[in-house]
Amino acid sequence: MSIVAWLVLGLLAGAIAKVILPGRDPGGCVGTTVTGIAGAFLGGWLSAALLDRPVRRDFFDAATWGSAIAGALVLLIGYRLLFGDSRD
Repeated sequence: MSIVAWLVLGLLAGAIAKVILPGRDPGGCVGTTVTGIAGAFLGGWLSAALLDRPVRRDFFDAATWGSAIAGALVLLIGYRLLFGDSRD
């Protein structure tokens, strides 16, 4: 996938993760994109390391999307455990 495809995947995966796990997280669109991209990399690594299923490089692959969203959820949960709801 190209860099633009990773950015789009990250933006959408981060947005889907925030819809699944709603809350007042800082960052806005940029934070969502960064969380999604980092989550995509984390999810891909976890998929390859723990499930012995490396993620394909296709944009429309369900495993790619699932691992990206799962990785973004892991990052959001980790952020909330460390910092709580910091926008109170």
